[in-house]
Formats: sequence, C-alpha cells, structure tokens
Amino acid sequence: MAKRTEPRPKPQPTAEERRFLQLGLGQPGRKLPLFDKDGQPVRADLIRACIARGWAERWFSNPLAPEWLVCRLTDRGAAVAVGGVRGRATGGAGGKDRPSALA
Repeated sequence: MAKRTEPRPKPQPTAEERRFLQLGLGQPGRKLPLFDKDGQPVRADLIRACIARGWAERWFSNPLAPEWLVCRLTDRGAAVAVGGVRGRATGGAGGKDRPSALA
C-alpha cells in the first residue's frame, strides 16, 4: 500500500526577509541592496536565507569584491514580497555582531 504524503507548506518569510525582498521590487533588474537605509551592510545570513528559499539569486560576482553577495529578486521572491506589502519597506537591519553581505 502506497504511503500518502502531504505537501510541505511553503516557507513564509520573516518580516525582515519580506522588507528586504520588497526593496528589489522597484530596482532595475530587481537588484537587492547590499546596504540598508542607514548605510549598514545587509546581513549575509539574511541574504543567504532568501537565496536558499529561492526568493533571491546571485546575479553576478564582483571581481574587485568577490565576497559581496550581489543578488536579484526571483519571480518567487517578487510574489512573496508583493504578498506581504503592508506599507513602504524601510530596509534590512545591519547588526554589527553578525556577518554582512560584504563578508
């Protein structure tokens, strides 16, 4: 007898992830920022979480700064970002004790 499997629920973004994804909606090529509104680097773990869930993808490598995570919003990421719009996005947090997109 075949075992019936339930479909896995799609991961839901945190408020911080959704705000970060929303920043790419109005950008050329849906580029996601490396820095928040205060000029602090966006945390690398935040960007990597969005990449792992298919909401963002590496866009290109910067030969002068190969450690930078230059990414753009995917179609799935845009859908997640639009689905959660409740106001104007303000940017991601840049904690000093966490690795940034530049590390």
